[in-house]
Amino acid sequence: MKIVICMKRVPDTAAKLRVGSSGKSIDPAGIEYVINPYDEYGIEEALRIKEKLGQGEVIILTLGSEKAAPVIRNALAMGADRAVLLKDESEDYDSFATANALSKALKEINPDIIFFGKQAVDDDNCQVGSMVAQLLNIPCVNVVTKLEISDRKATAHRQIEGGSEVVETNLPAVFTAQKGLNEPRYASLKGIMAAKKKSLEEKAPEKIDSRIQILKMEPPPARKAGKIVGQNVEAVPELVKLLQFEAKIL
Repeated sequence: MKIVICMKRVPDTAAKLRVGSSGKSIDPAGIEYVINPYDEYGIEEALRIKEKLGQGEVIILTLGSEKAAPVIRNALAMGADRAVLLKDESEDYDSFATANALSKALKEINPDIIFFGKQAVDDDNCQVGSMVAQLLNIPCVNVVTKLEISDRKATAHRQIEGGSEVVETNLPAVFTAQKGLNEPRYASLKGIMAAKKKSLEEKAPEKIDSRIQILKMEPPPARKAGKIVGQNVEAVPELVKLLQFEAKIL
């Protein structure tokens, strides 16, 4: 069984982000990049499926610049077998352009299972996995919290508002991974050393033609300072007054 994880390099969630001089992108200075956290659940699930079946191949597929290579090596250190980098130095593409490039590469790989994280934590678009499934004309199950594979079929539990839904689909299919699907493993020292020797193939993606362009990025407005109006019940009248006349929520 061939399993592909479409992985994205994103800024560390602990990083303090600043808007760059162009006003249209993040200033990369001093930022550490990591595997998109939701993609880690997909990597872990792929490794578990391979281990359970006793055979298979786990492949990392990334669209990005040469700077993505160290992050891809981290995924290989977790246990993935090989990786493909669709190398494009601009890194300036929208969700559809990304899905289009990935889907064309996936047609060549011809996997049985394709994993995405349910979203990338840098843009929160939640679009690429579903778009890829549509372009490949295969089923897509989003926000998966449990997955069972048997006889070319998959039974998936997916998160919905107020509960969960259980669905069955034939393979090949796309699954987007949600927190709770598993607990991603840490790369071992042996895995880190082995990752240095694993194949990381660089390929030029198909022509990338974005349909959406960023006009402006700006940080959220600064939060106003809070007020301490007193203690215990004596503070209630003043609090009510502030809520009514300043906050205007009463």
